Amino acid sequence: MAQISLTFPDGNARSYDAGITAAEVASSISTSLAKKAISATVNGAHWDLQWPIDADASIAIHTMKDEEQANELIRHDLAHIMARAVQEIWPDTKVTIGPVIDNGWYYDFDRVAPFTPEDLGAIEKKMKEIINKRDAVRTEVWDRDRAIQHYADNDEPYKVELIESIPGDEPLRMYWHGDWQDLCRGPHLQHTGQLPGDAFKLMSVAGAYWRGDSDRAMLQRIYGVAFTGKEKLKAHLTMLEEAAKRDHRKLGREMDLFHFEEVAPGSVFWHPGGWRVFQTLIAYMRRRQEKAGYVEVNTPDIMDRALWETSGHWFNYMENMFLAKTHDERDYALKPMNCPGHMMVYNHALRSYRELPMKIAEFGKVHRYEPSGALHGLLRVRSFTQDDAHIYCTPEQLTDECLKVNDLILSIYKDFGFEDVHVKLSTRPENRIGSDESWDLSEGALKTALDRAEMSYTIFEGEGAFYGPKLEYVLRDAIGRDWQCGTLQVDYNLPERFGSTYVSPAGEKLAPVMLHRALFGSLERFIGILIENWEGKLPFWLAPRQVVVASITSEADDYVNEVVETLRAVGVQAEADIRNEKINYKVREHSLSKVPVILAVGHREVEERTVSVRRLGEKQTKVETLDAVTKTLSVDATPPDLL
Repeated sequence: MAQISLTFPDGNARSYDAGITAAEVASSISTSLAKKAISATVNGAHWDLQWPIDADASIAIHTMKDEEQANELIRHDLAHIMARAVQEIWPDTKVTIGPVIDNGWYYDFDRVAPFTPEDLGAIEKKMKEIINKRDAVRTEVWDRDRAIQHYADNDEPYKVELIESIPGDEPLRMYWHGDWQDLCRGPHLQHTGQLPGDAFKLMSVAGAYWRGDSDRAMLQRIYGVAFTGKEKLKAHLTMLEEAAKRDHRKLGREMDLFHFEEVAPGSVFWHPGGWRVFQTLIAYMRRRQEKAGYVEVNTPDIMDRALWETSGHWFNYMENMFLAKTHDERDYALKPMNCPGHMMVYNHALRSYRELPMKIAEFGKVHRYEPSGALHGLLRVRSFTQDDAHIYCTPEQLTDECLKVNDLILSIYKDFGFEDVHVKLSTRPENRIGSDESWDLSEGALKTALDRAEMSYTIFEGEGAFYGPKLEYVLRDAIGRDWQCGTLQVDYNLPERFGSTYVSPAGEKLAPVMLHRALFGSLERFIGILIENWEGKLPFWLAPRQVVVASITSEADDYVNEVVETLRAVGVQAEADIRNEKINYKVREHSLSKVPVILAVGHREVEERTVSVRRLGEKQTKVETLDAVTKTLSVDATPPDLL
């Protein structure tokens, strides 16, 4: 029998017979490890304990303590267990696919009757019964003809179609969980009893077209979540409850900030309060950019096809673009990005090295086609505004400019209360333009800048844009959720495609390097994130409504108006409420609308020239002089970059 060498994480190596399984390797180490083992990593790939190992390899054995691998297996096995439970309860149900997703899984079913909330409870109960049976999980490799015949004989047409659509003719892996069987790449646990029966929950049912095609059958998708222990499940469910309270769509209605209409799906109708937040963000960013040396421009929303062909978007991004043809048969596109327009601004004049770095910024409205099912309030729209900028620089300036953008973006996020920021470095995708040399230089510049800034980052191979690698800045909010916001991309390719040049000190015409940079990213999305992070209680300087001055008695109306004018004179957004309503009614109404400060005024306040101050979230009121309140609120209303 041929021998192979397996190298363990500690660097030690052992010889085994070729074809040994990871389960047998675990047994060779210790009986306790064999009992605890759930899977292995072999040459970087997640490996089922039953799969044979035929060549020299690195190997690591995993147990339930290895969170990443354990969660993948638990969620994948539960998808199968759920499908088995459904078919045991309703044998006529057809199964399709059931992948692992963030925090859980889903499985799509073809069933005439709709699943109900009571059905989800019955499925969960059946799943726990299956787990308690501790049925063995086994796997075999079949040729395609055998697999197709098997599913045809068992009246599973979706599985037949899946197999027929898989390219190539390699054999297929089949898994059994007890007597129930599914087509699957694996890996899986070794028996159903390894699943934590108290650490999963079925969450919801949704419709889903087969293979995402609206012309195909409408299926029923059941979502579930699962973790390695019940405390983690409890924490996740608590987070979901908190997230529901913070849903920006709900708060947007309560605060009267915006709404959507079917006549313009994925486009925002801003109300006065929401538009004030929007403009306050733009004013803040405009100041920060001007201080950092940016100049602001504005470019057309719709431009000729030729521009998008030059940029590469027409061929690489068309499915995401809104297109138009005019009566004279010219093809146009609503801009999905601002960069080609900025190329026109840069190319409008002959540039010298003395002008570089040149930093062009725009609050540009862009339009991208998103499937209707993907739209989600402000967080996923079809029309949005980017705080976009492009930096044209020499290769020698590149790393320093990347570092300056990194420092600026971290400083800005800190002003909004986000100090837990992680960076993703996305490298060259398979579908890309430009030479390997330019990609090497681009990726190297981003890595060097991050290293110089002593920033930790995670590399995501193959996830860069088609024209260059990128940094993505991920913010963690108040309840532990991650949001990808700002980006920084290095691009050697677009300046070359547009023939952009600068005159070097030696008089040569050279192509500049281009940095694509967005800090908020989408203003619409950033506002949605802010609303959810702050649960609608935005910082005073950013709040859509800052102060309501409410009368307790009609005799105080004149003083109410005087207080409003005094506050407005120092830059505080104040409004009067002199309606003939009880003060408790007014306070309750404005508190539900998340007004940060309510000033109540009655007989005593008029006589003493004071106000009764109630801040949002505080139960106690405090009487202060008008002068003191004016001074305090004028400071609170000052944006952090002006303090």
